[in-house]
Amino acid sequence: MGLSRLAALYGVATSYSPSADVTVAVPDDTVVAVLAALGVDAATPEAVRESLADAEDSAAGRLLPSTLVVWTGEPLPRALTALPPGATLHIGLEDAGSPPLPRMRVRPDRPEPAVSGRATADAGAGRGSGGDTGADVGDGPGAGRGSGAGAVRGAGASPAPAWWVEPPFGVHRLTVRVPGGRGASCTLVVAPPRVPQPPARSHGFLVQLYSLLSARSWGMGDLGDLADLAAWSGRTLGAGFVQVNPLHAAVLGDPTDPSPYRPSSRRFPDPVHLHVESVPEYGHVPDRGALDDLRQDAATLSDTVLNKGALIDRDAVWELKRQALRLVVDVPLTPGRRAAYCDFLAEQGQALEDHALWCALAEVHGSDWHSWPAELRDPRSQATARARRELMARVDFHCRLAWLTDSQLAAAQRAALDAGMAVGIVHDLAVGVHPGGADAWAQQDALAHGMSVGAPPDAFNAQGQDWGLPPWRPDALAASGYAPFRGLLRGLLAHAGALRIDHVMGLFRLWWVPEGRPPTEGTYVVHDAEAMLAVLVLEAHRAGAVVMGEDLGTVEPGVREALARRGVLGTSVLWFERDWAGSGRPLAPEEWREGCLATVTTHDLPSTAARLTGDHVRLRHRLGLLTGGLAEEMTADASDTAEWLGYLARLGLLPEGEGDEEGAVRAVHRFLLRTPARLVGVWLPDALGDRRPQNLPGTWDQYPNWRLPVADVEGHPVTLEELAVAPRLHRLMEVLAPRETPPEPRAEPRP
Repeated sequence: MGLSRLAALYGVATSYSPSADVTVAVPDDTVVAVLAALGVDAATPEAVRESLADAEDSAAGRLLPSTLVVWTGEPLPRALTALPPGATLHIGLEDAGSPPLPRMRVRPDRPEPAVSGRATADAGAGRGSGGDTGADVGDGPGAGRGSGAGAVRGAGASPAPAWWVEPPFGVHRLTVRVPGGRGASCTLVVAPPRVPQPPARSHGFLVQLYSLLSARSWGMGDLGDLADLAAWSGRTLGAGFVQVNPLHAAVLGDPTDPSPYRPSSRRFPDPVHLHVESVPEYGHVPDRGALDDLRQDAATLSDTVLNKGALIDRDAVWELKRQALRLVVDVPLTPGRRAAYCDFLAEQGQALEDHALWCALAEVHGSDWHSWPAELRDPRSQATARARRELMARVDFHCRLAWLTDSQLAAAQRAALDAGMAVGIVHDLAVGVHPGGADAWAQQDALAHGMSVGAPPDAFNAQGQDWGLPPWRPDALAASGYAPFRGLLRGLLAHAGALRIDHVMGLFRLWWVPEGRPPTEGTYVVHDAEAMLAVLVLEAHRAGAVVMGEDLGTVEPGVREALARRGVLGTSVLWFERDWAGSGRPLAPEEWREGCLATVTTHDLPSTAARLTGDHVRLRHRLGLLTGGLAEEMTADASDTAEWLGYLARLGLLPEGEGDEEGAVRAVHRFLLRTPARLVGVWLPDALGDRRPQNLPGTWDQYPNWRLPVADVEGHPVTLEELAVAPRLHRLMEVLAPRETPPEPRAEPRP
């Protein structure tokens, strides 16, 4: 009981429920290891007793949780309304330049709250993992995780008392002193009740940017191509958005990991996405011959991908761009450009300095900071400060690349909005970062060492999953006022019309796997979901951006409702939308949720053409990934597809009849338009009949994940220029945005 109680106080689950009627106990060794990663000694029974006594003593004397959330227009949290008469409150505002708020004093005539009692973890209210941990997080040393900020906001909480002065939106510091001299401080997040919403229903493309090459690309799609895709699809097709994969900075290697979901830094973009010729200084490089040679090499590289069956080679692309950018960066900035660059450096501050220094050190010592000389593993050591001075030129080079990439991200969003898009570019936030990368080096205090994020065993993966991403420590986030999370969001939202959050359930809890253990021996650790959501809503409000979450798979009860309450859209994929609580049949379109991005497939799933033909089953069979026999799996898959097609036919959405693959692709998109979904996404390869998945989960070297160009039904790569005039694409887009006079463009010959 002692270990379970200690774990509950810190938001660590001692059991979990993979399904409603199943409970699985977490091994004690796992609980002990996870607590150790949180700085809690539970290695022996005596250590458990001492840690538990310390934690309970700390909780007993706590006047405030570590974080409080005030949602504008909603009742105050009970931690405030329950303060005794005579208590004084002072709020130190996030913006020190704002007029200070008057000191508040609790008066005895305050209304009594309708509910009382301690906060408990309640996933149904959107505050952590609830029943899995049994954690009474609100009164433990981890107060603020799971429920500490949220559970104090019971449905019956009182309205704001007369003495309360509403602070402006922001992350502030609250200090309270009660009669008798006892005082406490905590982080106070004041946020609007919901994130911005799409102004109107719209459709758009979902695309992996690297896969979309144009005639100008240097071997992979870039930010120039993104701006062009947005401008064309917005003006010609009436598209409202373009959603891309994470553009986070990668960990350079030999070869570089091509997955955009395991980056070096989520805070800064990768300069490999730069369109080099669009950098203003490019036209002033004196050595034109060197640039011409590099452009010719880039054209050759693109040709191997587009015409000779080669895979996208990120390392080769970066080597060419790196050489070109060194020439470009040597060109002096004009006074105006220099001023803009200096402003960018000031805005990004320490975070950019750390990122650029990691890049410079990685060039010397390798891309995993764990293997660096011991004195350089600490970003704040004297040796690291000396290295910063010695490598100043390289540090500035990487800072400059970050600025140039940021500028082209801004240009892409401007192009989207200028084209009439309602939303614009939808950026993607990965779950975590590579353990050897820049963020893991610079934010060591905020990460749980010796832990990795993953997923527990389920019906689709009996062994569970280990994603190799170190998790944030919930206690460290709270202690910092959520500074790492806030900085991350501000960077991503700066030039985004919307933000997609991969595995959005991670705002509530994450599955931690101790190093050296299989994923089956992990456990859940809860976050203060109320605080995480408040910071997300606040930053999205400041940016005017829509937020959507990838909430596919197993989702604990209450999470989708909590996200919807704050205006965060979900993700609904056609093949998964069935009446699971009843008949198990395809869910009627009118029963779909409105607050979602509705799509037919995603980057981790088969393309629609592959699903309709069964090609995805045959592919998995060739790679040895099927759990059953080929005939059995093909029969089950065909039955599932036939049921959907039959339903579409009965709804009158398949006028082309049976046996028409392209017609069936149009039919499933007609179905999406019958739903109330706010956003409808078209997987760009679906518009061309591409049968190959961009990523095949469960594979590494067996399949070229994240390295395939967009292709047509025959598997021939298609450029942006060819895509724009592809008849099949226009026939599909007529379903989503019918026009009186369809265009009849003519394709330019490929160079």
